[in-house]
Amino acid sequence: MTKKKKTAIYPGSFDPLTNGHIDIIERALDIFDEVIIAVLHNPNKKALFTMEERVEMIRQSFNGEKSVLVDSFGGLLVDYAKIKHAVAIIRGMRAISDFESEFQMALMNRKLNKEIQSVFLMTGLRWIFTSSSIIKEAVQFGGDISDMVPEAVNIKLMEKFPKI
Repeated sequence: MTKKKKTAIYPGSFDPLTNGHIDIIERALDIFDEVIIAVLHNPNKKALFTMEERVEMIRQSFNGEKSVLVDSFGGLLVDYAKIKHAVAIIRGMRAISDFESEFQMALMNRKLNKEIQSVFLMTGLRWIFTSSSIIKEAVQFGGDISDMVPEAVNIKLMEKFPKI
């Protein structure tokens, strides 16, 4: 009998990917055989990077890691997860303030598809203050964020916000 591969989806806008996201992905790989990083197309959010740029930065950051796949999607997450034969949705949580909205989303996803579990991973303490929004704001005003994002992301951020 062959063991069924356990795939998890890690959805987000990843605008841009941070080392906090990478921390969650690496720990998810301790639980699941494969993690699909699913970049959400959300027309309600104004992104700094295009969908293509975000997908490419993530691919470069994982440099061919076979257990990490990168994709993009729109629509209902549970529908996407079902198409990809995922057993779980990974969500990272930094603080108690994340809990309420994540809990609501998990309950809605459970209502829509009981077969897909929500798995919450706490962000490592080193990255608890890090968010894509804070990264973008810091680099916009000349802050050095090179130790908070993968090299591929840092290069693209420097292109968007060249130092004066």
